Parts: sequence; C-alpha cells; structure tokens
Amino acid sequence: MNCIAHRGFADAYPENTRTALRQAIGAGADGVEVDVRRCGSGEPVVIHDETVDRVTDRAGAVAALTRAELADCSVLGTGEGVPTLQEVCELLPADVRLHLELKEVGVAADAAALAAEYPFDLLVSSFDPDALRATAGGADVPLAYLFGSERQLPGVSRFRDGPGAALATARTLGCAALNPHWRHCDAAFVDRVHDAGLAVNAWTIRSQEAAEAVAAAGVDGLIADDPRFCAVGSAE
Repeated sequence: MNCIAHRGFADAYPENTRTALRQAIGAGADGVEVDVRRCGSGEPVVIHDETVDRVTDRAGAVAALTRAELADCSVLGTGEGVPTLQEVCELLPADVRLHLELKEVGVAADAAALAAEYPFDLLVSSFDPDALRATAGGADVPLAYLFGSERQLPGVSRFRDGPGAALATARTLGCAALNPHWRHCDAAFVDRVHDAGLAVNAWTIRSQEAAEAVAAAGVDGLIADDPRFCAVGSAE
C-alpha cells in the first residue's frame, strides 16, 4: 500500500509548496498529491483554492493574478510564492508518483500534457467528470475519479456521489482508480472496486485510526496529511 502526501502532507508542511514536496519525499512518501488550476497569465499553477486569500499574504482570485504576481506571494509565511506546475514537476524524482488533482475543467488537458512529459508516474484525478473527460481527450494518462458524500463535501453538491454511482462513473470514464473518502472504504466496497479492475486510493487520512481502517480494508493507497501515517501506508 502506498502513502500519498496530500498537498505535500498539509498538516506538517506548508501545503502545495516546493518545500512541502521536498519534505514529503524525504519523509518517505510514495507519491505526492497537488492541486492545479490556471492563473491569469495562462500557466497551470499549484494551489487548492480559487483565491489566494487563505494561504498567502495577498488577496484575489487565482484566475485574475499572473504567474509573476503569484510568485511574489508568500505562501503560509514561507516566503515562497505559489509554484507553477512545471516547477513542481521539475523537482519530483522519477520514483515518486504525481497525483494531479484538477480543480477546474479548463486546465485539464494542458496540465496533464505538461506533467506527462516527465519521467515519474502520473495519476490525474478530479471530483469533476468533465475535467476527466477533457483530460482523456488529450494526453494518454491514467485517471482517477474522486468522490465523497454530502457530509464530506458540504456545499459542493455537484460533486457528491454514492459509492455505487461513483464506481459506475469511474468505469464509464475509463479510470484506472477510484479515490473515495476513507469512510467509504470498507472491505466489501474495496473488493468490489478491485473486481472491476480499478485501484482504490482513500482520502484524506488525518488519524492513525483512519490509516489502520483503510489498510485493513485493502486499499492500494492512502492520501494523508501527515507523514506519521506512512508507517501504515508505505509500499510493501
């Protein structure tokens, strides 16, 4: 089972920064998960939110800020700017898989094509089936469908799905993996997904209890916010 550093282990390091990714790799992560969207000057950049307000010393929509303006921000007091996807790809070694979460449809094809040029393994994921369809229309890369329930995704009803419907969607999209919220990962459902030929990566692991539960259920990867859970989730 693989341990995947969610935003570069967001509870331990400043999320979605180059520093976090370097630290996550050093801590033994088998893969790193980052979020990508398009900035105002057109480049794919690595940031979770639609705005920079929560994680930087500036305010404004990512889509309204240029690459240079984002580079001039300080993410969570680090002095580091918001990185481009290219900058993130350039620091990853070939033996660490990139889990690339698409936060919007419009960046999908370009982001996947860029990341696919690098030697590391790539898995492109999204809660939005349209983003995965846009990816499939471009680069030939493996896809993962993310899903969760109303409780796990409050306020984003468009992307809420039940386990059965989510598996059907993933199969229709030709996904290589299904990424459920960890509370959906009982052994019966994990077996069902495996029987359909898909891998299972559980998100987001924030406790030892959750790590042990998904390990017992037989998931292929856990997407964690802290490197402490790599002891449970490291590849065997």
